Amino acid sequence: MRDLVMDIAPAEIIANSSLLEVRDLSFEAGGKRLIQDVSLAIPEGRRTLIMGANGAGKSLLLRLLHGLLPPSSGQILWQGAAPDRAARRAQAMVFQRPVMLRRSVLANLNFALSVHGIRGTRRAAEVERALDMAGLTDLARRPARILSGGEQQRLALARALICKPRLLFLDEPTSSLDPASTQRIEDLINAAHARGVTIVMVTHDLGQARRMGDAVIFLHSGQVAESGPVDQVLCRPRSEAARAWTQGRLYTSPTF
Repeated sequence: MRDLVMDIAPAEIIANSSLLEVRDLSFEAGGKRLIQDVSLAIPEGRRTLIMGANGAGKSLLLRLLHGLLPPSSGQILWQGAAPDRAARRAQAMVFQRPVMLRRSVLANLNFALSVHGIRGTRRAAEVERALDMAGLTDLARRPARILSGGEQQRLALARALICKPRLLFLDEPTSSLDPASTQRIEDLINAAHARGVTIVMVTHDLGQARRMGDAVIFLHSGQVAESGPVDQVLCRPRSEAARAWTQGRLYTSPTF
């Protein structure tokens, strides 16, 4: 496995102006090391993609970065310090399969704002803006769980963005959607990025990566095999793992 993973100096993947930084992060479960000694930085205002073969640890790393799972060892830093409540409230996440409350579209958005203490006329204005942004105004009173897959994912994205996070995590948000729905989701993500939201997204789609990314972190067996600009990692990969995956020769990443 060592021939598939390059030794990368921390200077190559740690940025001085990072919003989120990870140092020597590891995670174990069931007697297996699923994430091993990952160090990386997420620059503010950029679109960072996490890519790799099945089982590489992409979704797991995303959950660790967002604080949904505690690491076995290592550090996660928000602007150089341990994440506090304010840091967590500055982040949002959209999963591959949307998680909908048993409420209407409108109530899902209202709930997100209520958690952040936003009420009254400001809340109403923000909800109206979010519905319009996501193209869901005509569906506002409909139960969220009976929406189509694309509509649910637009609602999940609108709900994540309504509280204006600085950092948005996305776990393969278009993997099960048709091309038209994928385009609408990509448009919403690009619009958020244009407003200054930092994006960290897991994707397996090379075309989407080239459309949507500034940089790629390529995982193999829970390690960073390489990282760099999208064109470099996807078109001129330095590691054998990235070369094999982009050429369709690597489908599953082994675990330790």
